[in-house]
Amino acid sequence: MERRTLLKGIAAGVSSLYLSKSYAGRLLKAPYAAPAFKPTWDSLTQYQVPDWFRDAKFGMWAHWGPQCQPERGDWYARGMYQEGSDQYKYHCEKYGHPSKFGFKDVINDWKAENWNPDELVGLYKKAGAKYFMALANHHDNFDLYNSTHQPWNSTRIGPKKDLIRGWANAAKKYDIPFGVSIHAAHAWSWLEPSQRADKNGPLAGVPYDGKLTKADGNGKWWQGEDPQELYAQNHPLSMNSLNDGTIHSQWNWGNGVTPPSTEYCEKFYKRTIELIDKYGVEILYFDDTALPLWPVSDAGLRIAAHLYNTSIKKHGKLNAVIFGKILNEQQRKCMVWDIERGQSNQIESFPWQTDTCIGGWHYDRRIYENGSYKSAKTVIQTLVDIVSKNGNLLLNIPVRGDGTIDDKERTVVEGIADWMHLNSESIYGTRPWKIFGEGPAIASSAPLSAQGFNEGKGKPFVAEDIRFATKGKTLYATMFGWPTNQQIDIKALNTNSGRVEQIALLGNGQKLSFKQTADGLMINLPDQPVGAHAFVLKIEGSIT
Repeated sequence: MERRTLLKGIAAGVSSLYLSKSYAGRLLKAPYAAPAFKPTWDSLTQYQVPDWFRDAKFGMWAHWGPQCQPERGDWYARGMYQEGSDQYKYHCEKYGHPSKFGFKDVINDWKAENWNPDELVGLYKKAGAKYFMALANHHDNFDLYNSTHQPWNSTRIGPKKDLIRGWANAAKKYDIPFGVSIHAAHAWSWLEPSQRADKNGPLAGVPYDGKLTKADGNGKWWQGEDPQELYAQNHPLSMNSLNDGTIHSQWNWGNGVTPPSTEYCEKFYKRTIELIDKYGVEILYFDDTALPLWPVSDAGLRIAAHLYNTSIKKHGKLNAVIFGKILNEQQRKCMVWDIERGQSNQIESFPWQTDTCIGGWHYDRRIYENGSYKSAKTVIQTLVDIVSKNGNLLLNIPVRGDGTIDDKERTVVEGIADWMHLNSESIYGTRPWKIFGEGPAIASSAPLSAQGFNEGKGKPFVAEDIRFATKGKTLYATMFGWPTNQQIDIKALNTNSGRVEQIALLGNGQKLSFKQTADGLMINLPDQPVGAHAFVLKIEGSIT
């Protein structure tokens, strides 16, 4: 009896060993072993950018929240507390002094009464967007979804709507990947001006509302709510906090910033994990140096590992994308490098993204009135330039407080749609060529500053500015203008680059005559261009 038991045990052990080796073999063949990612930078370097994102190239963003309600531009929830600033003056005129009508009251005033996410996401898909992203919270610390960890959210206060659910459902309807941008990690220091008081005038010394407590709400519309859940200002001011520019040098939680509490960091973590799990989010944009709250907390690392592992569990592979700013060499292997309002001046070895906006990040009515939006031409040329360097473009169309976009913005989006209808094959699914382009604008390219901010600082593009992208054996060469003499000379495509066999103009498929020499490729163009803004040559042959 004991011997049979022993033999059975040995047999079971052999079988178990065999199964373990077989399972281990399968794990080795899989791209990621479960649990694939741990909350460390070393572990996150396993990350590989999914092909869907590399192929998509173009996404659109609704950077929309309660700071759009005043229609007075970006960072309103901070600027309204900066005595003498434009937003402070506007706030006092429109709403009253910030000691009496604070940002919490702006939120209450916001109703998003004309918001139609289906219509907007449908418009953006028509314009060629292959992914869509919505603001989930900003530095104002207000969650735009049904958050069980942040009572100051859009289902309870303001619109009384689950805005992220509406956006997510619209993205699902139009079958495009959905993402969210998360900025609330910085509320701790960003909202410090709400602790101030005027230095001048009749209300000098009267504190703004940033230090109010739950007890102060008795008899007010916000009775029962704790303003500190929103403002998070029950802490000393950071070093040089009264200097409005100091926030930028403290963005990475150094240089004298008051350290955020463990409770604050963990609340941010729980809010973000709930957002990922409840809404099926697979694209995360963090407005942070690397990951949120790094290096004072590992909350951002834990969030990244959770998103990646959740994506693998859901799809059997990693479909998720995280964007971060000002990344070092190791961190660029862990996520996608995002450049704000700017672009790289070279082909990057890892896929990257530019995020920019046709106006201000938060809606500013003055930009509409002044006619100062980026044109469709500027957006298209920016997109082509970025794609040539292995990047994607994420474009924000500012949304008004009521949830609509204005007629001038709509014209820009429709202009993008017209161009993409003719030329999108030169964008989607492409990869960089051996060089990104040629032309006079390259010499005037401006260097990046901090997280970006070099757009529009070089010379305007002209017809001789060419950008390249490849797909299979096809090379696309995009001209940023139409030559007046109906000829274009592309120096990079001389006989040393391989043999050109056929050239067609996208939009009408017309075959073009050309001459290739050791000096370049001379192409004869039609008398009239097809479309507008940028013109794509589809070049076939044995090009290397």
